[in-house]
Amino acid sequence: MRKLTTLTTAALVASASMASAQEVEVLHWWTSGGEAAALNVLKQDLEGKGIGWADMPVAGGGGSDAMTVLRARVTAGNPPTAVQMLGFDILDWAEEGALADLNAAAEAEGWDAVVPEALGAFAKFDGKWISAPVNVHSTNWVWANKRVLDELGIAQPTTWDEFVAAMQAVEDAGLVALAHGGQAWQEATVFDGVAMSAGGADFYQAAFIDLDPAALSSAEMTKTFARMETLRGFVDDNFSGRDWNLASAMVINGEAAFQIMGDWAKGEFLNAGQVPGEDFLCFRVPGSAGTVTFNSDQFAMFGGDGSNADAQSELAISIMSPSFQSAFNVVKGSVPARTDVSDADFDACGKQAMAEFASAAASGNLYGSMAHGHANRASVKNAMYDVITAHFNGEYDAQTAVEEIVDAVAIAQ
Repeated sequence: MRKLTTLTTAALVASASMASAQEVEVLHWWTSGGEAAALNVLKQDLEGKGIGWADMPVAGGGGSDAMTVLRARVTAGNPPTAVQMLGFDILDWAEEGALADLNAAAEAEGWDAVVPEALGAFAKFDGKWISAPVNVHSTNWVWANKRVLDELGIAQPTTWDEFVAAMQAVEDAGLVALAHGGQAWQEATVFDGVAMSAGGADFYQAAFIDLDPAALSSAEMTKTFARMETLRGFVDDNFSGRDWNLASAMVINGEAAFQIMGDWAKGEFLNAGQVPGEDFLCFRVPGSAGTVTFNSDQFAMFGGDGSNADAQSELAISIMSPSFQSAFNVVKGSVPARTDVSDADFDACGKQAMAEFASAAASGNLYGSMAHGHANRASVKNAMYDVITAHFNGEYDAQTAVEEIVDAVAIAQ
């Protein structure tokens, strides 16, 4: 079978009709500075193949708004040709028979040999490749302004108590201790790391992946919500509705000391010209070291009438090429979805993330992120979101929140 990568630019633009066909309309939510810079790597790669890029950005870091737009487009009979998706959302669309078959590209490029099983679980359906994983993000990270910590004599915290003490010292100095944006998906992202820190890996698996009622109602869950209350006390009064990248900017600019956010935040630091280890620090939520809660951005291709099949395949092949996986993830802050990509071009945080991801995968300590649709389907995720954000905003105390999350999950299943 002729490999799709051998198509020449001349062949792609041989006629006006062919040129028109060789375009991908891409629905995504990468709208921040660091994200846009990373996405531009992919656009340029496709331009070199003579494939046009029709951009369809929908702001909103968790992707929920983009999924609402997608559903409307599909219902209207006009789906985009490629869509950024996460986890179970991909499988839901695959079950509806809406996604294109990428097996030809996957077989020609040998994806099965280089994509870890945990990612492949969301990229394949009934043995058929239906999406191309761009990256692997992990959610249990803390980002810190090194200058602020140095000036206050604060060492990088390694335990939860040290973390709380560090935040108190920052607050006492008149700065914001914890930069945060008051959006449900952001609170859930923080919750990911706090739950792993408070209860450990077995608790995380049982509560958020297995949905065990005993784990959901356990002392570890109460402890998790209590720790969220502690964090709420270190957030500034203007947090409500703030976008995640604006919270990152608070740390970058020295207005705040810490942010708990997935490693897409690193792209904002890099985009601002900052250097890990010199200007900012990256470390796991204290108490969660050795475990990784992950999500993987993937591009799913919608079937349509098949007129854009070649362009869709070229897009998937570009996404999965080792050179792109390195170039993109260096900018984005994530790590490659392929296991055979060198870490040579990655910064200190990137090398750390790649090593920790590989170690967690090998030791069985790699867990799909509850907050980002890799632990359970959207109905359960959204039910948890509602309780977590209501608690963070003071509607429930910790014990009531535990009771609410048990009920919410039971109803959502």
